[in-house]
Amino acid sequence: MNNEKIAILIPCYNESLTIKKVINDFQRELPGAAIYVYDNNSTDNTYEIALNEGAIVKKEPRQGKGNVIRQMFFDIEADYYLMVDGDDTYPAENSKELIAALKEGRADMVIGDRLSNGTYFNENKRAFHDFGNNLVKNSINRLYQADIKDVMTGYRGFNRMFVKSFPVMSSGFQIETEFTIHALDKRFKLVEIPIDYRDRPEGSESKLDTYSDGIKVLLTILKMFKDYKPLLFFSVISLIFFLFGLIFGVPVINEFVRTGFITKVPSSILATGLMVFSLLLLITGLILDTVVTNAKKEYELNLYRLYEEESKREKNIISLTK
Repeated sequence: MNNEKIAILIPCYNESLTIKKVINDFQRELPGAAIYVYDNNSTDNTYEIALNEGAIVKKEPRQGKGNVIRQMFFDIEADYYLMVDGDDTYPAENSKELIAALKEGRADMVIGDRLSNGTYFNENKRAFHDFGNNLVKNSINRLYQADIKDVMTGYRGFNRMFVKSFPVMSSGFQIETEFTIHALDKRFKLVEIPIDYRDRPEGSESKLDTYSDGIKVLLTILKMFKDYKPLLFFSVISLIFFLFGLIFGVPVINEFVRTGFITKVPSSILATGLMVFSLLLLITGLILDTVVTNAKKEYELNLYRLYEEESKREKNIISLTK
């Protein structure tokens, strides 16, 4: 369709130094796109600058990038969505390539990959960020047998189906990890496009805290591991308690076989408790795995219904434009 609508989503918090350039760059590269800036309680004049540059500007009082993206997904109607940070670290020059992957049907979510060409490692000088990125990436890739190069990039494109079927659960910047895990778990089509990352200009400061936010991301991965793959999650913990049960229980069993008596009563009680707890964890994993499987089936059925509704919507738009 020639009248397909593209929405540029720019969540912002204190980006007065860069927001004008970001808006202007995307106006130049995608002149037909609607640019939305959601201001997340900025204390500078980000809101006023964005408004003066012709963006559609709204305020989101709930702090956190996840909260902003959630409201954007509720409010904004489009055929294709491009999410980018307001700090001028992602080049607008790649936007056409990202949108093309969505329009051609090659991707439901397209990822602007900062890591493959090495520009992120060259530009970003913050301590432990390389380590954190690799830890998160490797954890998710092993969990889903995938080969995603950049899990935490803030430069992403989505088609309408992905946006309208994505449940935003994270309130903060962990939303980027959530996007990737959701797409892998629900078997959406992913395409990664290498981009040139550039560090923030002088005077612009990152809102991320390396240590506290890193812990939040790891906790998010653990939570989603539990939610999406409960059998594996609880089986691992069950195995740990089972092994501890063996450590304390084998000497007790060995003593009973040799003497016919048990003198290590505390060890026997502890070993029994550990084994019972291990079994309960395994049973919990089996039950939750059944629940998650049924939830996935329900999600797929809802996705079919949404697909039918979107097909009818597109037919109506086409008939109206004739």
